[in-house]
Amino acid sequence: MAVCISLLIALVGFICLKTLPIEQYPDIAPPTVMISTSYSGADANTVMKSVVMPIEEAVNGVENMAYMTSEASATGDVNINVYFKQGTDPDMAAVNVQNRVSAALGLLPQEVTRVGVKVEKRQNNILQIAALVSRDGKFDMDFIANYIDINVKPRLLRVTGVGSCWETPIPCVYG
Repeated sequence: MAVCISLLIALVGFICLKTLPIEQYPDIAPPTVMISTSYSGADANTVMKSVVMPIEEAVNGVENMAYMTSEASATGDVNINVYFKQGTDPDMAAVNVQNRVSAALGLLPQEVTRVGVKVEKRQNNILQIAALVSRDGKFDMDFIANYIDINVKPRLLRVTGVGSCWETPIPCVYG
């Protein structure tokens, strides 16, 4: 009897999964705003002191913020992710963060302000993973990566709700 009830519950769940619109799914990942920029020629320590710290101080305490994480690479690239409480409007969160970052622009090195500071809302859920390979070896990894950049990425980025696309070429050997 318990097996029948379990199967019935699983069947009803599967049917509901197929018929429930995506808009009705609950949000699992918190709304996120990513701040990114680059400080060419600077090491990670210099980037942390002259770019990350002023931006973090300006953004800290923005409305409904839960926490933030920062990354500074040895090449001068900066990524700051600001995470918000569940239920926060991502558009308003992005506007609030943009306002705070704009106030901090005067404290940043001129090279950084010349490059610009990008603020964008993100949803940190992976929707789909796909692979494009040449099974017969006719096309190499460079050709495939170039094909993706020219033909696939632009079309995906035009789809409503897609925030970013990236690829990490992984060599595949078929034998």
